[in-house]
Amino acid sequence: MKIVYVEDAFDLSEIIRKYLVREGYEVVVYNNAEEALKEINNNVNLWILDIMLQGELTGLDLIKKIKESKAKEAVIFTSARDQDIDKIEGLELGSDDYLSKPYSPKELMLRVKAVLKRVFPNAENIIEYPPYNIDRSKRHIKIDDIEIELTNKEYEMLEYFLENINVPLGREDILTRVWGGNYFGSDRVVDDLLRRLRQKMPKLKIETIYGFGYRLL
Repeated sequence: MKIVYVEDAFDLSEIIRKYLVREGYEVVVYNNAEEALKEINNNVNLWILDIMLQGELTGLDLIKKIKESKAKEAVIFTSARDQDIDKIEGLELGSDDYLSKPYSPKELMLRVKAVLKRVFPNAENIIEYPPYNIDRSKRHIKIDDIEIELTNKEYEMLEYFLENINVPLGREDILTRVWGGNYFGSDRVVDDLLRRLRQKMPKLKIETIYGFGYRLL
């Protein structure tokens, strides 16, 4: 899911960006509303907007333009002013939540997940890993509307990688996840299974970490 985060405090925006990326979101950061306007014609699932921004446009101005173009896109407002009038105006303009500064990154992550789950109730079951589309509820994998058939273990491995993008996974970790903790065979079955998964899904960017395991990029 794509999130556009508009915040003019660089240190804060970088911290939040890292948290969002770690949660698996695609994140684009802008430090003013004027630059963020370029995203209005793109597909965005959630906007996180600070109300007070550098430049001529505020976060309130930006949400008006967003809702004119994409009424269903979700918005979370943040503000250091902690004034009820900001919260009321934001809600009246169509925001889905409001968070006063200072806030903890973990609290924002909880708000983000809650809003996305409410606005996109089926989104948790869909994973986009271009050019692949993975429906977790049905265990369907498609590329250009062509379905890819995976065995149960191939799918379990794929799902484990997708849940841990950019995280190094050891062979023992993969073995436990896919075969269970009671498996006592060689961990080389991990390499064989991955080879078959790569053959069926060659566009997966899986990096080999020699002597340890693998990482999906």
